[in-house]
Amino acid sequence: MIKCHLARLMGERKMKIMDVARETGLNRNTVTLLYKETAQRIDLEAIDKLCDLFECEVGDLLEKIKSE
Repeated sequence: MIKCHLARLMGERKMKIMDVARETGLNRNTVTLLYKETAQRIDLEAIDKLCDLFECEVGDLLEKIKSE
């Protein structure tokens, strides 16, 4: 299972979904799906833009969790 830490990163910077969408140019729905961890797939460009915004590595944004 892949865990997305977008909600945590946004919380640390007190950002809202619209703030992230506006600053990255991503569709609001894309940001919402990642925030709620309901996205089925993620575009590499979206990951790149989010990493640029939060000044982080891919591993800080996404984490593989072992499923039992």
